[in-house]
Amino acid sequence: MNRKTAPTGPERTSSSSRNLLSHGNGNFTLSRLKTGISGLDDILNGGLPKGYLYLVEGDPGTGKTTLALQFLLEGISQGERVLYVTLSESRQELEQVARSHGWPLDNLRIFEMIPPEDDLRPEAQYTVFHPSEVELADTIASIMRQVDEVKPQRLVFDSLAELRMLARDPLKYRRQILALKRHLSGGSVTVLLLDDRTSQGGDDLQLQSIAHGVIVMQGIGRDYGMKRRRIEIHKLRGTAYREGYHDYVIKTGGLQIFPRLIAAEHTPGFERKPVPSGLQELDDLLGGGIDTGTSTLLTGPAGCGKSTIAFSYAFCAAQRGEKAMVFCFDESLGTLLDRARGLGMDPRPLIDKGILQVQQVDPAELSPGEFVSQIRQLVDEENLRVLVIDSMNGLLNAMPHEQYLAMQLHELLSYLGQQGIASILTLAQAGVIGSSMTSPVDVSYLADTILLFRYFERAGQIRQAISVVKKRSGTHERTIRELFLESGQVRVGQPLAEFEGVLTGVPRLIGSAAVREDGSAARR
Repeated sequence: MNRKTAPTGPERTSSSSRNLLSHGNGNFTLSRLKTGISGLDDILNGGLPKGYLYLVEGDPGTGKTTLALQFLLEGISQGERVLYVTLSESRQELEQVARSHGWPLDNLRIFEMIPPEDDLRPEAQYTVFHPSEVELADTIASIMRQVDEVKPQRLVFDSLAELRMLARDPLKYRRQILALKRHLSGGSVTVLLLDDRTSQGGDDLQLQSIAHGVIVMQGIGRDYGMKRRRIEIHKLRGTAYREGYHDYVIKTGGLQIFPRLIAAEHTPGFERKPVPSGLQELDDLLGGGIDTGTSTLLTGPAGCGKSTIAFSYAFCAAQRGEKAMVFCFDESLGTLLDRARGLGMDPRPLIDKGILQVQQVDPAELSPGEFVSQIRQLVDEENLRVLVIDSMNGLLNAMPHEQYLAMQLHELLSYLGQQGIASILTLAQAGVIGSSMTSPVDVSYLADTILLFRYFERAGQIRQAISVVKKRSGTHERTIRELFLESGQVRVGQPLAEFEGVLTGVPRLIGSAAVREDGSAARR
């Protein structure tokens, strides 16, 4: 699918920034450096503008060193001179980080500024001048000499916390950083300054004002499961970028950043057509079936058949030769496949062909951005046609806040709709029988079609009912039909015209199956 990037909207820049991008009768194009992280380059619209000083802030453990190493290794692959200046980590520690990701550091120049043990002796300490006055000046001078010798095109300085501790005085610290910036100015070197923010206890606004761009890396703890990490371009002068937070993970091989999905960037273009379920009565209930480019919500109590009906759409699509994907949050993969076979839908041959994919997702280990990125890859590279998310309850558990789920889901469904994907989501409601059903999150307004499932009592048995309460893309039946999941098949029965109160769980017999023209049952 085609993807276009709009210069306005979430990526808008100020008028002064736009003037930097174009002026006079010609266009001004910034020379950019690839960072070695494809997701970060996407957020930056191609990479970091060359020849400037950038601040990378983040708490310990957020991956600043990993990002910096990827930045330098990308420079080495491009034949550039690079230099890593370290005051906080030893060469051995950096080499250990690189080995954990499988990176060679043969061509990486590391300048280690950690003081030797001899300098820690009492007689080696300064007595006339304050130690910070001499040590800070010596440190900056040593760094500048090393930079002048290597003449790097990419430079990483790790970390500013050590300089801040040496300076002690904020004014002196700012002056030294400005001196360092002036010395490195001229457009030949691109600098990353790493700062763990431990000395300030928060953002260093003075330092942010000096830097040409600011990248903030965050780690958000959760009560259970993996820590959620996200990155934000807090500032970038003179160029557009993708605003907001973007999830990322640290895996073997480095950082993987998942740019925030913006549906407006993706050009729509598909032919609207029905998507059959393989069950004629269900398609009749839906007025011909659900449509491509729409989202369908299957909601009701647990165990009432939502997952089975959702799977039937994916199974039927795969039988037609269309790519279908099922993300299973709640049910184990083995149980789902065994139940499907027991109901006459053996998915094994389709899975072996790669037409149908079924993936079990652990909410405790899920990054929302990574989940959306997997779906985008299926759409862009594997021509996905039917997507099933079972269930929204599991996806909600993977999100830190309910309102963020609704916002991300809106963008995701809009994007899938523009690409002509039939999206099917299930949502389990609390309760079994009665009118007091509640949902953990209200996403009904996002769905184009809503199928309502209910239990009801009939002749001393627990039965299941299915009805359509909403369909934006066309007409549908107003009837309530019985759903059968038995005898090795899935079947939708005729309208329950002789009962009323089915949705309450305790229906009342009102007559025969004779129905008036308006759809209501005739009493006898």
